[in-house]
Amino acid sequence: MRVTSTAIGIMMVALVAAGCSTTHQQGTGVDGKEYTPPTSIYNILDSTALVYSDPAAGSAVNDHPLRWLGFVAHPIGHAFDYVINRTMYTVGGSSPYLHGYTAEDSMLDAQRR
Repeated sequence: MRVTSTAIGIMMVALVAAGCSTTHQQGTGVDGKEYTPPTSIYNILDSTALVYSDPAAGSAVNDHPLRWLGFVAHPIGHAFDYVINRTMYTVGGSSPYLHGYTAEDSMLDAQRR
């Protein structure tokens, strides 16, 4: 049993070490392929990044289908927030001891836009 667990341990270490041995980066290697830069080299700290690159050009042609569900559900979520959540915070704030409304709840409610 000890030999089997040692062999499995050695195999696992070898697998992890071999998995991290390559970087899969593009470059001019032995195979002679040309380097092709990414579509957009975008750095959030670079204020001119959007001037010199087009991030929309690098996006996928067909967006993820659930993104459209997000566009549809966003107004529903805002309606839920205004009708139910904010009403509950207002009712809770009117009698804090009865409803368990704490100073932390008051702070969170004050941070709403």
